[in-house]
Amino acid sequence: MTLLHQELSGSILQCAYKVHSALGPGLLESAYEECLHYELYKAGFNAIKQKPMPLIYEDKKLDLGYRID
Repeated sequence: MTLLHQELSGSILQCAYKVHSALGPGLLESAYEECLHYELYKAGFNAIKQKPMPLIYEDKKLDLGYRID
């Protein structure tokens, strides 16, 4: 099981390194996000961008526009 996690982590990091090497530092996060999503897609991952996450306060669901990166 550990080898599987290492392989997955390695593949994801490879995608991230490829994007960073191609774009370099200093761009907006949205640029890296789009390119990383594309690289993950090419690598066979089913990645979801900016998944909405509600805030729960006193048993009340508040849709505040939080997004998970």
